[in-house]
Amino acid sequence: MPSETISDCWSCGASFDEEGRAEHFCRACGKVQPAASVDYFTFFGFSRKLDLDVAGLEREFYALSRRLHPDVFAQAEEQERAWSLEQSSMLNDAYRALKDPIKRTEYLLRLEGVELEEQSKQATEKARATGELKKQVVPPDLLEEVFELNMHLEELRAQKKVGEDDPALLEEIGKAKLSLEEKYDALFSELKGEWKKWDAAVDSGTEEELVKIRDRMVDVLNRRNYIRNLVRDVNEALE
Repeated sequence: MPSETISDCWSCGASFDEEGRAEHFCRACGKVQPAASVDYFTFFGFSRKLDLDVAGLEREFYALSRRLHPDVFAQAEEQERAWSLEQSSMLNDAYRALKDPIKRTEYLLRLEGVELEEQSKQATEKARATGELKKQVVPPDLLEEVFELNMHLEELRAQKKVGEDDPALLEEIGKAKLSLEEKYDALFSELKGEWKKWDAAVDSGTEEELVKIRDRMVDVLNRRNYIRNLVRDVNEALE
C-alpha cells in the first residue's frame, strides 16, 4: 500500500510546499519519494473534474514512466527501488483509470461513495455459473421496448433449436438493436453534459448541487450499462 502523505523529503529533508498533487521526486535532491496515499486525480496534479485534459495526462504519464523506469534505479538502494516500483504501479493504475472517460467517471463516483449497479459482464457470468439472479433494473423509458425485444429473442432462440429461420423476425431484432445503439451513444453525450455541470459546481457550486449532478451521472451510467449488456445479449442470440 502507498505510504501516508509526507511533507518532507526522506533524503535531504526539503519541504514539499505545492498542494493539490503528489510529490514523486524531491525538487531539491531528485530522490524518488514513497508513493503517497492520494487519489488518482491528485497523483497527476488534477482537481476532481471530469472534462480532463487527456493530452496533458498522457504527457505526464510518459514523462513519469521514463523517470520511474526500473533501469533508472538499477544501482539505487533497495528502498529506493521498492519506492520506484510502488510509484510506477500507482502511475499505471491512475493512468488507466483516468484516460478512459467512463472509467474516469466511475472512479470519481467511487471517490464520492457511489458504486454502480451490477450490470457488468462479470456479474452476468457469475449469475449464469451460480444460478443466482443478476441485479437488473430496467430503465422505465425502456420497459416496453425491452419487453418486446425479449419476446423476439425468445422466439429466435426457439427457432434456432428446431432449425427454422424467420427473416422478418431477424429484421425486427436488427431494428431494435439499432435503436438501442443510438440510445447508447446519446447517453454518452448526456453524460458529457453532466461533466460540465459537475466541473462548474466543483469551482463554485454547493454540496447539494454536486449531489444532484452525481446522482444524475449514476442514473445515466446505469442506463448506459443496461443498454450495453442488452446489445451484447442480442449479439449472442444472433450468432
